[in-house]
Amino acid sequence: MIQTKILEASGGKREAHAIITIDDPALTFESQLEEILRQYEDVRDSLGQDMQPVFRRWFLSDAVNRQPLLPDDGECATSVVEQPPLSLTKVALWVWMIEGAVVNRLSDRRYAVEAFGHTHVFEGGCVRPGMAPCDAMYSMLNSTDEALALRGGSLLESCVRTWIFVQNVDVDYADVVGGRNQAFKELGLTPATRFIASTGIGGRQADRAAAVAMDTYSVIGLKEGSMRQVNAPDYLNPTYEYGVAFERATSVDYDDRRHLFISGTASIDNKGDVVWPGDIRRQTLRMWENVGSLLEAASFGWEDVGQILVYLRDPADYAVVKAMFDERFRDIPCVILLAPVCRPGWLVEMECMAMRKV
Repeated sequence: MIQTKILEASGGKREAHAIITIDDPALTFESQLEEILRQYEDVRDSLGQDMQPVFRRWFLSDAVNRQPLLPDDGECATSVVEQPPLSLTKVALWVWMIEGAVVNRLSDRRYAVEAFGHTHVFEGGCVRPGMAPCDAMYSMLNSTDEALALRGGSLLESCVRTWIFVQNVDVDYADVVGGRNQAFKELGLTPATRFIASTGIGGRQADRAAAVAMDTYSVIGLKEGSMRQVNAPDYLNPTYEYGVAFERATSVDYDDRRHLFISGTASIDNKGDVVWPGDIRRQTLRMWENVGSLLEAASFGWEDVGQILVYLRDPADYAVVKAMFDERFRDIPCVILLAPVCRPGWLVEMECMAMRKV
C-alpha cells in the first residue's frame, strides 16, 4: 500500500513523503521487497522524474538476515533499522522527495542535496561497532560536527534533526544521553543556545556490535534566525529539566516555505511526568494534544503534516492505536512500528514532519 502526501510551497517546488507498506504478511521477504520496490517506482512515475528522493528509511523485522538483500543504488542517504512494522510484515519504506533537488554522494558516505538555495547534508546509519554506547554517541556527534565544518557549518549552527537508535534502550539509553550531553556541552549546544530536534528510540542494526546508530539532517548556510526552537510550555517542559538535551521541535524558514521537525513525543506533561500510565488510549490522546500544541506554536496545522512515524512498546496495543490513527489521520502517510520508547512508562510515541508556504 502506498500512502503519499504532496506539499507545495509558494515558489512552486513540490515535496512529497511516501510510506509504502505491504498488505499480505504471508509473502516471503523477497516478494515483499519486490512489491515495495514496484510501488516505489509507481510513485516516482506518478510524481514525475524531477521529484528526487533525498532521504529514505527501511524498516525491517530482521536486519541481520534482510539488510544484505536491500538495494544499494546510492541514489540518496539511506537508513536501515530493525523496527518491525506491526502489521506483521517484514519490511516497510519511508521516502522524502523534493522536486528539482540535486543529490550528490560525498566521499564520507554522507549526501549533499542542493535545494531551496541551500546545501542539505544527510547521513544514514552512522555506527561505532564495539564501542560503549556513551563513547559511540560522543564519537558520532563529533564526527558529524567535523564533517559539517569542512563545508562551512557546525553541529551548533547547522544540524536540524537527529534520529538515535539504541539496541537496548531500556539498559543503555542513559549512557547514550551521557555521551550526547558531553558532546553538546563541548560543541556549544546548551540551554542558552539551542539543542537539536531528535528521536531516541529502540532500534537494532544488522551489526549487533553496534549498540547505537544515528541518522542526521543538517542545512549549511542558514540565515540567522531562520532556524528556531519550538516550544509549547503549557503542555511540555524543556527536556533539559529532566537531564536530556533535545528540542521538542525545530522549524526552518526558507524563502517560500517553512519546515517543521517534531521530535519523538509521548504522553508527558509540562513537569516531565508520564500522563495516564498504563492506559494506551489516553496516552495516545495526550500525545496528539502535545504534538498539536507544537504544530500550533509554529503556525502549522495537522493538514500540513507530511508523514508520521508511530512507535509502540507493546505489540498488543497495535489494534487500538491503529484504529485511532486510521480514524483521525487517514490522509497522512503513517506507519506503526515496534520500538521501545526511552522511558518504560511511555507506551506510545510519535514523530512527524510538516511543511507549509510562507
